[in-house]
Amino acid sequence: MKQATIQLKNLAIGYKGKNDTKVVASDICTAINGGELTCLLGANGVGKSTLLRTLSAFQPKLEGEIDIMNREIDTYSDKELSRTIGVVLTEKCDVRNMTARELIEMGRSPYTGFWGTLHGEDREIVERSIALVKIENLADRMVHTLSDGERQKVMLARALAQQPKLLLLDEPTSSLDIQNQYQVLQIVRDICHEQHLTAIVVIHDLNLALRFCDRFVLLRQGGVYACGGKEVLDRDALRDVYHVDAEVVAVQKQSIVLVDEKDATRS
Repeated sequence: MKQATIQLKNLAIGYKGKNDTKVVASDICTAINGGELTCLLGANGVGKSTLLRTLSAFQPKLEGEIDIMNREIDTYSDKELSRTIGVVLTEKCDVRNMTARELIEMGRSPYTGFWGTLHGEDREIVERSIALVKIENLADRMVHTLSDGERQKVMLARALAQQPKLLLLDEPTSSLDIQNQYQVLQIVRDICHEQHLTAIVVIHDLNLALRFCDRFVLLRQGGVYACGGKEVLDRDALRDVYHVDAEVVAVQKQSIVLVDEKDATRS
């Protein structure tokens, strides 16, 4: 039986201003299991990235609980969080005069202290992270010479070098071609299953999500619509959340979303 790494209880997310508070979503209650790749799905503006930033402690929750490995997130120190949570964002890492390996080595900073001196175990973990992402051929390349897809794999390896219990990825395939989309998500899913890592990813492409993700948290305006396996993406859910007439069908043992042509072209 799989165990929950994260428990969300009556969670509200949003932004606190000087004079008011904008609540993006509230009453979020769900569990995220270890060893699974969980996908946050929903239309633009429903709070997928806001939820991911809140889970990463980049922004504070408004109310409720975020329990990570049976501890409330607010009880973690910054150092503990950096050793527990790895984050891969969409922003392009624009650095020069640094090799891919040197960038990945920065993932060991939660363990190496102020001077960042790597010891034997640190270097072994860096090389293991490079091998997990299958980028041995990129390790000695300068970062600024890498393609977007190659750079995204390097950032994934850097996050893995932190040895996190929880990996959060915000639209990791948004700027990649189809080959690199498949490679990145396949790598993440394999690592989840083989290393029992907990990973949460935001993806807009439903077909990519169906192909690679184990579990889905479907958001709509105000909160969670449904959680579960592929069965939650039924015709009613796609209509209520995405406002399209569509259904999930099996094609050559793969599930894809088939949208009604008239509905897709409707203004």
